[in-house]
Amino acid sequence: MVHPVLINGDWIASSGTSTFQAANPSTQELLPGEFPVSPWSEIDTVLAAAADTARELRGMPGEKFAAFLESYADEIEKRTDDLVAAAHAETGLPVSPRLKDGELPRTTNQLRQAAAAARTGSWAAPTIDTATGIRSVLGPIGPVVVFGPNNFPFAFNGIAGGDFAAAIAAGNPVIAKGHSCHPETTRLFAEAAVAAIAATGMPKGLVQLIYRTSHEDGYKLVSDARIGAAGYTGARHTGLKLKEAADGAGKPIYLELSSINPVFVLAGALAERADAIAEEFTGSCLMGTGQFCTNPGLVVVPGGAAGEAFISSVVEKFTAAPVGTLLSSGVQKSLTDGFATLAAAGATLLTGGQPGGGTGVSFQNTLLQVSGAEFLKDPAVFQTEAFGNGSLFVVAEDASQMAAIAESLEGNLTGCIYSDTQGADDADYAVIESGLRTKVGRLLNDKMPTGVAVSAAMNHGGPFPATGHPGFTAVGMPTSSARFGMLYCYDNVRPDRLPAILQDKNPGDVWRRVDGAWSTADIL
Repeated sequence: MVHPVLINGDWIASSGTSTFQAANPSTQELLPGEFPVSPWSEIDTVLAAAADTARELRGMPGEKFAAFLESYADEIEKRTDDLVAAAHAETGLPVSPRLKDGELPRTTNQLRQAAAAARTGSWAAPTIDTATGIRSVLGPIGPVVVFGPNNFPFAFNGIAGGDFAAAIAAGNPVIAKGHSCHPETTRLFAEAAVAAIAATGMPKGLVQLIYRTSHEDGYKLVSDARIGAAGYTGARHTGLKLKEAADGAGKPIYLELSSINPVFVLAGALAERADAIAEEFTGSCLMGTGQFCTNPGLVVVPGGAAGEAFISSVVEKFTAAPVGTLLSSGVQKSLTDGFATLAAAGATLLTGGQPGGGTGVSFQNTLLQVSGAEFLKDPAVFQTEAFGNGSLFVVAEDASQMAAIAESLEGNLTGCIYSDTQGADDADYAVIESGLRTKVGRLLNDKMPTGVAVSAAMNHGGPFPATGHPGFTAVGMPTSSARFGMLYCYDNVRPDRLPAILQDKNPGDVWRRVDGAWSTADIL
C-alpha cells in the first residue's frame, strides 16, 4: 500500500512514481507501508492551496489559532499509543521514558504554549509610538514549509514540533515535509491535525503533508514565490543547499545544522568533584545514543595528572556502558566518517571506534584525544561533527590555551564551563568565558547541555554553523514565533482601521508604548 499525501484537507493518492519505506533500526528490517516521493506538479498544488489558505487567514484572530493548537494537542493525546508504537518501530528510541513519558508530553506542552502565545499576541511585539502616530507589530509572513529531523520524531516533527507550533501561532499555514526515517509517525500526526482542523472550523489547507521530494524540488520549494519562510533541522550539507536556494529568492530560512557543544572542565572543578563530572558527562554524551543536537562532542580538560585521571575514568565508563541503537544506517555511516576524519587528523583513539556493539544499527561508544597544541593547528578539522555516542577530548596546557581554543571555535548551540564552586577558578573562568560567549547561543555553568527546556527565555540557536542566523531561537514560546512573522508598520492609520492588538487598550495589555522623543521624521 502506498500512503496518500495530505493536500488541502484531503488524503490524495500521489501522482509520483517513486516510493520509499522506513526501516526498523533495531531489526534492520523494512517496515510495512510505502510512502510516495512527490513530484513538482504535486508540490505546486500544495503551494497553491497554501497561498489560498494564507489569504483566508489574514486578519483571523489569534484565538482561532489557539483553539486549533489546543485541539490538536488533545487529538495527539488520544493517539498516544499508536504514535509511540510507530515512533519506536521507526527510530528504535525507547517507549519509556523517552517517547511516551518525555518527548510526547513535551510536544503537546509546546503546542499549548504556542496556543497561549497566539491567544495573547505576546509573540508579536506590538509597539505604539504615541508622539509620531506610528505603530508596529509582527504579523503572519505567509505559508511556512517545515523540514523535521530524524532524531526527534515528536518534538521536532515537521507537522507537530516546535517550528510547526511557532509558525501556526504566528498565523501561517504550514506545509510539512516529513522525514524519511519516521513517515508513519508523521502520518498519524497528520490525521490528528485534520481532526483538529475540522473540530475548530479552520481552513482545510492550514496543514498539509508531503513525505519526500527530490533534492531539486526541495530547493524549488523553499524558494517559491508563494512561500513566506522555511524551517529546517538536519544535516549541514543539505541545509546549506536549501539556504542557498532560499537566499537566492529572498526567502528567510531558519536552520539548525550542527553543533559539537564544547565543555570546558577547569582544574578546580576536577580537584573538587572529578568523579561526579565524569558521571554527568558519560550520561549526557551517551543519552539517546548521543543523537541530540546538544550532545557534548568536545571536552577541553587541563593537562597533568588530574586531567589524565579524569579521562581514564570516562574511558572506563564508556567501555562498560551498553551500546545503544542508532536511528538509521545513514547515521552510522556519518558517525563512522566523522571519527575517521578525526583519527586521520591525528586524534588518538581511546576506546571504541568501530561499527556494531549494540542491537541493530549501532557503533561502539567512542572517545578520542588530541593535545591543545594539535587542535589549534587545525581547529576546523578537529571540530568535525560525529553525531552519535562519542566525543573528543582536548588536553590543554593551561587556561590560556583553553581560552585560545574557545576563540578558535565555530558557532555552537551551547557551551559549558565546569569550575570550582568556591571560586578557585574564577580568573580562568573569566578569560575562557570571554571567548566562548560569542561562540554559543546558550552558555551553561556546571551543567551538561543535553536538556533543552521549552521556556520563553531559552535560546536553542547560535552562530553559524549551529544555525543559519544567530538572532533567533527554535525553542521557546513566544520568542520562536518571531521567525515566522514580518514587521507590519502603520503610520497615521485611523484607529478603527488598526489591527485590534494595536488599538488603544487598558494598562497591562501586551503592547508597549514609547514616547517618540528620539524620532526624526524628516530624515530619509
